[in-house]
Amino acid sequence: MRLSRGDVCMGFRRHYVPVRLELDMSNPWLSIPLEDYEGHMGTAGVRQLTVLAELFQYALDCCHPASVAVLGVAGGNGLERIDSATTKRIVGVDINQSYLDEVQRRFGTLAGLELHCLDVAEREFSVAPVALVHAALIFEHVGLGRALENAGSLVAHGGRLSVVLQLPSEEEQGVASTNYPSMQKLKQDFVLIDITEFQRVLEQKGFQLVEQETRSLPAGKALWLGVFAKGT
Repeated sequence: MRLSRGDVCMGFRRHYVPVRLELDMSNPWLSIPLEDYEGHMGTAGVRQLTVLAELFQYALDCCHPASVAVLGVAGGNGLERIDSATTKRIVGVDINQSYLDEVQRRFGTLAGLELHCLDVAEREFSVAPVALVHAALIFEHVGLGRALENAGSLVAHGGRLSVVLQLPSEEEQGVASTNYPSMQKLKQDFVLIDITEFQRVLEQKGFQLVEQETRSLPAGKALWLGVFAKGT
């Protein structure tokens, strides 16, 4: 989201940090209600919410991070799996402020919670680095340009980047059809990411694949998780 003023919600306090960006209401994520997104992702023919939470848990178990950032946090799916005894700082980033408001309502008691209303595809992305950055089904919507640069820059030296990508399916590509028509706004910009090419690009940026996992979904789809280590 292009903002004239960036919202940063930390705990129960909200701070405003100036940024030189303008609001772009043409972004489809700004007009999709959270209940539509979560309803779509949880419907019988999609059933991605549970799998995405499990893959986030996998990344947490691999890394045991002292700090974590979730890009495209939406309503906070999976945040309940964070071990607050290990992870002391939790950063949620999303383009939709109403999503972040719901995360605050659901998880506001999590110690060290920060919520940043930002567009990961924008040029300016100023958030203190973390030990683990998790980006699930993000790059299919925003590409591998500025968004990947921002994700990589958010990873502290020696940290990890965990990425979930949707694998190709002969039966159905892209955004599935459900009873939530607002989700079809995302079809136009949704492009599958080739995993081999993705790994090559990350290697050029100093990231090495250290863990991977694949989970099957309905309609012949599958999700791939890759955990990448950032060189020091």
